[in-house]
Amino acid sequence: MVVVMPWIAAGCASVAPGLHFNGSNYSSGTSAPDSTAAAGAENINPVLRHITPQLVRSEREAREKQVSQDISKLLGKPGPYTIESGDVLSIVVWDHPELSNSATVATAGPVGLGADASTSATTAPPAGFMVDHEGVIQFPYAGPLKVAGLTQDQARNLLSTKLAKYLKQPKVTLRVQSFRSKRVYVDGEVKNPGLQAINDIPMTLVEAINRAGGVLPTGDQSQIIVNRNGTNYYINLPQLVQRGINPASIMLTSGDVIRVRSRDESKVFVSGEVVSPRALPMHNGSLTLNEALGESGGINPTSGDGSQIYVIRKQGAEQVVYQLDGRSPGALAMAEGFELSPKDVVYVAATPLANWHRSISLILPGALSSAVGAVGPAR
Repeated sequence: MVVVMPWIAAGCASVAPGLHFNGSNYSSGTSAPDSTAAAGAENINPVLRHITPQLVRSEREAREKQVSQDISKLLGKPGPYTIESGDVLSIVVWDHPELSNSATVATAGPVGLGADASTSATTAPPAGFMVDHEGVIQFPYAGPLKVAGLTQDQARNLLSTKLAKYLKQPKVTLRVQSFRSKRVYVDGEVKNPGLQAINDIPMTLVEAINRAGGVLPTGDQSQIIVNRNGTNYYINLPQLVQRGINPASIMLTSGDVIRVRSRDESKVFVSGEVVSPRALPMHNGSLTLNEALGESGGINPTSGDGSQIYVIRKQGAEQVVYQLDGRSPGALAMAEGFELSPKDVVYVAATPLANWHRSISLILPGALSSAVGAVGPAR
């Protein structure tokens, strides 16, 4: 027979392993540091909120009303491609072969429709008329011709007007043979990160990601960053679709950098009395409390206290602790409606009996095993 001393029983609650949540530990703010605490230490009194249907509803409304970043500067309608410095033009004057590309360009390289900046910088430019750093090309009879900022049709009409002084009704075909002036960079969780040339097909956010091979399974479509002129714009594709905004209306310009963040950067941590404590990545920025518990194997049936399910979240300068009583009617519905945020900690407390057992095991190792053996049936 094992006798448990009174001081052991009285101290079980205070020395039981694991986290402990006490109503006296909560307040609506933070208190001043204890004078006996070490220098720089702070006493943080988290705010306790019970998860109820009203709280789930208010949290959902707050998320919907949350002011998102203004991305109006990124939205626009696709327009025709404009020629810029570095582009190579193919120009043909009908019935005048002496004015062809080969007669005016000494170096010949790979020729192909839509050649772009993905070609190595050391590769010779294709045969044609290169737009110089001032946006000018040199063409026989027409002389220096400034084409930067013009569309292909505008540049063709301008050249035809210049040649009309020397040729009768000149017929000119002008197109961009190599797109080399404008490019964007796609990085992060895409199949083929790297430079993407802007050509006559409008470069939208969706187009750039598709050209990069699409988002990998490890990518987070709710965490796409577009950097333009040093300013980061955070794009949540699923949220844009819900708001009725077509992601294809996000137009990219030369110099933009697009980064698709990894799902591992937005994790939720599940610990305590669950079957498989783990860190869970969110699914495109979305994960409910019910999903987090389910993916962790659920509450441990032998040691978990279903009435003490906590979500610890940092909101600004304060810590907020949400508590769900899993034994209450409709608890599963509330858990399914409660959306988690990145870096949330989901904790399931142990039952009083489990805490008592662990406390005795720490203080008197083997005591409980001896007690069970002493009261067992004689052989």
